[in-house]
Amino acid sequence: MEVKRWRVFLDTSALIAGVASPTGAAREVLRLAEAQVIELVVSRQVLTEADRNLAAKLPAILEDYHILLHHLAPVVVEDPPREAVQEAARVIHHNDAPILAAARQAAVDYLVTWNTRDFQTHRVRAWAPFPVMTPGELLRAFRKALDKER
Repeated sequence: MEVKRWRVFLDTSALIAGVASPTGAAREVLRLAEAQVIELVVSRQVLTEADRNLAAKLPAILEDYHILLHHLAPVVVEDPPREAVQEAARVIHHNDAPILAAARQAAVDYLVTWNTRDFQTHRVRAWAPFPVMTPGELLRAFRKALDKER
């Protein structure tokens, strides 16, 4: 029996953390994606923000980031329409609404972020059809799922 690959949406904070640190949970999530164990999903906005932030704060790793991104081959979803963003803005700050709406539009299994203050609220949990987790929480859930399969 083939197990369904998890579709995991990474927001900008998790993507940059995975790229900037050779160790840590976010990098492990990227390794799972590179090994095609999970399906990595990002929106165009995530890629734009990551490029801009890395160019401004960590320009020395920008080229390595682009190479890594090529190898990861994430599913890139279009940014959501204005109406979907407005709907998400009813449960999360308007700056984060495009990310939440994009993840919902992409029908992912998980949204991974380091922004727990805004994304892990009761209102977001009630609205989103997927759990919102930190990279470490995703890895723990993944290990638990592996243990259940054995």
